[in-house]
Amino acid sequence: MNRSWWKESVVYQIYPRSFQDSNGDGIGDLPGITSRVGHLKTLGVDVVWLSPVYRSPNDDNGYDISDYRDIMAEFGTLADFDTMLEALHRHGIKLMMDLVVNHSSDEHAWFRQARASRDNPYHDYYIWRAPADGGGPPNNWEAAFGGSAWEWNEATGEYYLHLFSKKQPDLNWENPRLRSEVYDLMHFWLGKGVDGFRMDVINMISKPYGPDGRLPDAPVVKPGFLQPAFGAVTNGPRLLEHLREMKREVLRHYDCITVGEAPCATTRQGMELTNEQGGALNMLFQFEHMELDSVPGHPWGKWGCKPFELRDLKASMTRWQDELVGRGWNSLYLSNHDQPRPVSRFGDDGAQRVVSAKMLATFLHGLQGTPYVYQGEELGMTNFPFRGPEDLRDIESINFWREAVDGRGEDRAAVLDAIRRKGRDNARTPMQWDATPNAGFTSGTPWIAVNPNHAEINVAAEYDDPDSVFQHYRRLIALRRSQPALVYGRYRPILAEHPQIYAWLRTLYDDRLLVVCNFTASPAEFRLPDELDVVRWPLLIANYAVDPAQDLRCFALRPYEARIHRLQ
Repeated sequence: MNRSWWKESVVYQIYPRSFQDSNGDGIGDLPGITSRVGHLKTLGVDVVWLSPVYRSPNDDNGYDISDYRDIMAEFGTLADFDTMLEALHRHGIKLMMDLVVNHSSDEHAWFRQARASRDNPYHDYYIWRAPADGGGPPNNWEAAFGGSAWEWNEATGEYYLHLFSKKQPDLNWENPRLRSEVYDLMHFWLGKGVDGFRMDVINMISKPYGPDGRLPDAPVVKPGFLQPAFGAVTNGPRLLEHLREMKREVLRHYDCITVGEAPCATTRQGMELTNEQGGALNMLFQFEHMELDSVPGHPWGKWGCKPFELRDLKASMTRWQDELVGRGWNSLYLSNHDQPRPVSRFGDDGAQRVVSAKMLATFLHGLQGTPYVYQGEELGMTNFPFRGPEDLRDIESINFWREAVDGRGEDRAAVLDAIRRKGRDNARTPMQWDATPNAGFTSGTPWIAVNPNHAEINVAAEYDDPDSVFQHYRRLIALRRSQPALVYGRYRPILAEHPQIYAWLRTLYDDRLLVVCNFTASPAEFRLPDELDVVRWPLLIANYAVDPAQDLRCFALRPYEARIHRLQ
């Protein structure tokens, strides 16, 4: 297996609106990030993934871009960006930008011209279709944020496609001029010194056009005309062709890191896209494990919640570990700006918060792939106790509430419970720096409420506590850096059918590491399989105090206990 710096790195995602405000307007900004680079250095991360900071009207919090070469005024200026980048590089930390090129904002100059006339040279930068026979949208695609994925444009007498908000029209990657524009803006940022890109919903750029240019209906999976479009629009026929062209025109000219967000991706597609010989990207964000607590086919989509089963998690992670080894590379994550807090989702955000947050961290960093830590995850930050729609800021949650409660009269308590479990705003509450009224995030009024538990859960308190979640993350990141087997070692699961314990080996040459995680709030008996011949088992890391005289071959794991041992 080829060794690469991005395989050995740990990536930290910053959601700039919620990280640190420097000027008291209640919105995080680039100078605020610069002021907190020391936190990232102390944690030990190698790369920062920065969610979009480009100019944007903020319909979807920056994922609707109106100028790809400028900075959102709320966040600062290009000079502030350069200062932040220099500070990161000075501390040995690389920067990965968010590349959002499946769609732009409808306020981008390209779309302003495109919608004016069918004869405008920018018209073909976007995807247009005539109404269906008898009028109405061209097909049954439902947008990710609700409603039809098609919006009428009076000036041209056509519908334009938007797989997300109507203010996020999809770009037409069939147009070589559009692709050239994208490659130019990538060169612009790489030329400024950034170190790579996370590519937003990149496996949607190739649409499934039929021979006549039609876009087929999505499969019917729920009552009504509109049907979820994602399954119909991901991994289109020219995806790999487009990404190989991107690699040829841009990426191969830089020593950079690339990760593609890829909803609905399979392991086969993961291998195709991340293979070092024939692929185009370093790794993908796949979503299998993020869907294990959703009810398949539920009319609410992702909001239809169920408890996740550990065996399902094992099966999903093992499939991706086994099938990509030597043929691609995994990204490892439990949270980001689109997901709820992992300790609330997969652990215990009450009495067992600290040990369960450490267990989840040990689980993630013990697998093969590049780990991603989302801001606040290193503190064990939790979901927010939303009271109702007045607390929401995210377009997805707001639209769900409007459609379900206001539109269909669904049970208010059930909808609110789903948003508390799955809402994206859970990840977007301000970073909790200290116990002051606004958690040290701002001297003004924060754009979204600070979690009321910030007096207990914050950076200042965890810096001073050697047993904190933060200090456990520091030790894990340092351990991964010192143990090549944690980066390159082969993954082999054991106790595959155990309902409480997820355990596996990482093996590199003669080095064997054992990772053991109890995913439940109850004790669980661990028995080392007989075929594993061991005489010593030095402990590398744990989230409880461990008696060195304890026999590893059979012992009781405490609630949410996690360990990594070397087997000798």
